[in-house]
Amino acid sequence: MILRDLTLRPATRAELPAVLALLADEDAVVDPASITVTEVYERAFADIEADPRNEMLVLTDGERVLGCLQITYIPGLGKGGAERALIEAVRIRADRRGGGLGRELMERAVARARARGCALVQLTSDKQRTEAHRFYASLGFARSHDGFKLPL
Repeated sequence: MILRDLTLRPATRAELPAVLALLADEDAVVDPASITVTEVYERAFADIEADPRNEMLVLTDGERVLGCLQITYIPGLGKGGAERALIEAVRIRADRRGGGLGRELMERAVARARARGCALVQLTSDKQRTEAHRFYASLGFARSHDGFKLPL
């Protein structure tokens, strides 16, 4: 596959099952036809779509969703009042990994944040995902903070 023939763009409602399939299991290919799009997912997708500070992006080869990620643009007073971009839910189809798609996805997402004027891009990754950590480091991301979560 020629990587320049890929497109990174906002997901459409019709692609929601494909996005949910990517998020369902990062180690296996899940058939989007097996995904039930519940009202909760519909509402969450509609909220993301309606929010100018949120984007659910898909990487496609014209017909298939090969990857996805969500970017949230966060305003702040630090960094001179510039926005920061928070990247989450990064996935590439399990059967398409290792060919540069993840790098292409992330580089295009960072370029999108840069073009918007963001001062930095940040993300978190589970401590157990050592391969993902090496991947993010190879893209220039540096470990800078310990993260904390509080389930509600």
